[in-house]
Amino acid sequence: MSWFKRDKQAGAALPRLENGERRVRTEGLWQKCEGCRQIIWKKDLEANWCVCPKCGNHSRIDAITRLKLLFDDGAYLEFDAGLSSSDPLGFVDNQPYREKLQATQEATGLSDALISASGKLDDRAVHICAMESRFIGGSMGCVVGEKIARAIERAIDKRTPLIIVSASGGARMQEGAISLMQMAKISAALMRLDEARLPYISVLTDPTTGGVTASYAMLGDLNIAEPGALIGFAGPRVIEQTIRQKLPEGFQRSEFLLKHGMLDAVVPRLELKSYISKALKFFAA
Repeated sequence: MSWFKRDKQAGAALPRLENGERRVRTEGLWQKCEGCRQIIWKKDLEANWCVCPKCGNHSRIDAITRLKLLFDDGAYLEFDAGLSSSDPLGFVDNQPYREKLQATQEATGLSDALISASGKLDDRAVHICAMESRFIGGSMGCVVGEKIARAIERAIDKRTPLIIVSASGGARMQEGAISLMQMAKISAALMRLDEARLPYISVLTDPTTGGVTASYAMLGDLNIAEPGALIGFAGPRVIEQTIRQKLPEGFQRSEFLLKHGMLDAVVPRLELKSYISKALKFFAA
């Protein structure tokens, strides 16, 4: 039966794979949810802003995606994009800090771990600073501190609300005490924003830890977090080893912090923009 026979001429035209290996090219098309462990079509996950459509687990998103989520039509004007650390300590561990900075800048396309931008949120002018956890763990160094301080000054000058979206492992150890100084620097600038009677909304995402939690992330007029976000100063393993006790279930997750009065609200990502919009209307009233 001719339909069963292989067409040698057509088969000869097929490209030969190295070592006779044949595979279906599906790499990167699917992603396993860390919550329900289900396999999800990656495009469906991205279309839902990286929130699992089956269990609601919030995967991490980058700073650019965060800004597109919050700004109307994803349009914004970026500031201070060229600021970069000068490696003030000449720090070297397994590689020179300067080389690590350069490699991370090339990998992410960012100069440092924060994007400062202005635009409209439900037709209201706002300034948003979004941290990038892929840039050396979203750590806070002198550039992050300077960008936030400048953003606060612009907010005061333009009379606009300020929103900071935190996603950070804390102060950047490669900059030592200089990174720790940013905690006081930003806190003092936020006091000037408060004196100008302008609202500051802090959004805490997974993870928000260390010196960022100990300073501006918890200083908002309104502190809100995404579901399941890890929020704390020291990590849970360090705390357990220090106090030699087993920590409660869900310790340092956003729901735990809300229950114990450390947060004002836990808001799902898909509702975040509308929630912030309502809050800004309340502050303006």
